[in-house]
Amino acid sequence: MSTIGKHLSSSQLILLSFAGVILTGSLLLMLPFATQSGSGASFPDALFTATSAVCVTGLIVHDTATYWSMFGQSVILLLIQIGGMGVVTIAVALTILSGRKIGLKQRSTMQEAISAPQVGGIVRLTGFIIKTVVLIECIGAILLLPAFCSEFGFFKGLWYSIFHSISAFCNAGFDLMGIRAPYSSLTFFVAHPLMNMTIMALIISGGLGFLTWHDITTHHLHFHRYRMQSKVILATTAILILLPAIYFFFGEFSNLSAGERFWAALFQSVTPRTAGFNTVDLTALSEVGLAIIILLMIIGGSPGSTAGGMKTTTFAVMISSALSVFRRKEHTHFFGRRIDNEVIREAGTLLTMYLILFLTGGFMISRIEGLPLLACLFETASAIGTVGLTVGITPELGLVSRGILIALMYFGRVGGLTLIFAAMAPRQRITAKLPQEKMTVG
Repeated sequence: MSTIGKHLSSSQLILLSFAGVILTGSLLLMLPFATQSGSGASFPDALFTATSAVCVTGLIVHDTATYWSMFGQSVILLLIQIGGMGVVTIAVALTILSGRKIGLKQRSTMQEAISAPQVGGIVRLTGFIIKTVVLIECIGAILLLPAFCSEFGFFKGLWYSIFHSISAFCNAGFDLMGIRAPYSSLTFFVAHPLMNMTIMALIISGGLGFLTWHDITTHHLHFHRYRMQSKVILATTAILILLPAIYFFFGEFSNLSAGERFWAALFQSVTPRTAGFNTVDLTALSEVGLAIIILLMIIGGSPGSTAGGMKTTTFAVMISSALSVFRRKEHTHFFGRRIDNEVIREAGTLLTMYLILFLTGGFMISRIEGLPLLACLFETASAIGTVGLTVGITPELGLVSRGILIALMYFGRVGGLTLIFAAMAPRQRITAKLPQEKMTVG
């Protein structure tokens, strides 16, 4: 590890590694042969696209299929893969493959990057992550192959299958369907069972987190043996898919047939956390439907996953904490296990930060651009949740508004606590306490 790296905390290393990959990707996308026109992208456009790819968001200012060349698309896909797996995970994996020893500093950084419970076993866990990613993305590409090959022929269909499999598993939301209609995402496959099931399975798989997958592969169907965190993630994910799907089926998409409405409702309940594909025109949703998607985008995926957002565990802890207060119970708990008060404080901090940044960003963009507030809040929720869903206003935004979205995407991917810990110098533990006084809330 370099001399500079030795003086940086794990949080600072994570921040700088993401920033370095984003800058490198921006420079590559500015090359003349990165665009189909041969003129190269401007730095603001390249920076926005690279940030969106590394932060696995999917918000774009140019249609991926029609604006970027094969080289540009390949760069974007590489950035998605690096961002989805995590820059630190890639670095540790390359170190392992090169036969070099993994130091304690690297293990500690890796632990923080994937939200592992302990430093021990990090090398084995890294190997498991690499194998899981390769296996799931390959299976996804194979399942998508028939649909894309029938549309575009074998070689182009193969590229489309690989691109969309990686983009879906990494919860990125980038697509190449703009050749049929600009910014159309997967709207042409609204009632295609294989396409819907495969993309949804990839999104959910990537959003569960690698530690959850480790539990699944180790203990199989013996749910009681899972870590408490895995149980919470699986239960919360199931609820956040089922309830919105029921609303979307009965409350939206009245212009679709029953079969189309089933697939549309299920897909639109899965993709906001935090994939960014869509199979229907989101501008046709009611304000209630848009508000539900905004909430799902802010919640996001799970810790140690390819997804961003506030995280399902944060949401679950806050709900459980509220229920404990309602029931006048002293402690918050899940599955017979008590949650430490420090975890509840961190969850409250994250919720507050996400809400403040999401609302502030939306207010600023609405004021600067003169656009409806709900549309702007939708874009900022999509950015900070690293989702990529849009109501179509992002390509028309000015530089300042795009800068706001870039900052929100970066924050949403690296994590709020990582940014705080990187910015704040470590303090010595102080045992003395200030006098306590009761204050009424509510």
